[in-house]
Amino acid sequence: MGSWGTLGPALLSLAGVALGASGSLFGQYLVSRASTRQVEVQEAAAHRAELKGAVLKFLSVAARVEKVAFTREDGAAGDEAAGTEDRDNRAGAALGRLDELVDAVWLAQAEIDLAARSEPLRGATYRYAFRLAETARGETTDASELRGPQVEFMDAAYGDMWPGLRRTDGRPVTPR
Repeated sequence: MGSWGTLGPALLSLAGVALGASGSLFGQYLVSRASTRQVEVQEAAAHRAELKGAVLKFLSVAARVEKVAFTREDGAAGDEAAGTEDRDNRAGAALGRLDELVDAVWLAQAEIDLAARSEPLRGATYRYAFRLAETARGETTDASELRGPQVEFMDAAYGDMWPGLRRTDGRPVTPR
């Protein structure tokens, strides 16, 4: 019985040290996990901010392309009364401006291509930019033909900024 009297406290002390060490390691694990999650949240917020800027720039240029392209077509009928030289000068200026805007569309598309994390956004941006370029060249005369690519682009942008959330109601997407 004498050995238990000396070994008992030593074993209990050793068990206490082991329990304390495992508790400390578990606490460090929890802190590390929380720090990792915090870094992920910060990175996601930075990505959303960068992508939001690129998307807004792209949409701004797209709106200008639509405005110039469709007002050019609407103004053509009113130009019949104007002189030929004046009409040609205005048409040339509009085409030059459209060329600059199309270049800006492709630059904005490239900016989104670099900032995007998902292929659906890259593809939707390209398709929308291509349709805008067609509109600028006069190949598309109906604004409604741009709405499909525009909606696809907006859905893809939302999906890239907030993966796993539905655009309509903000609830997480659940597989069926």
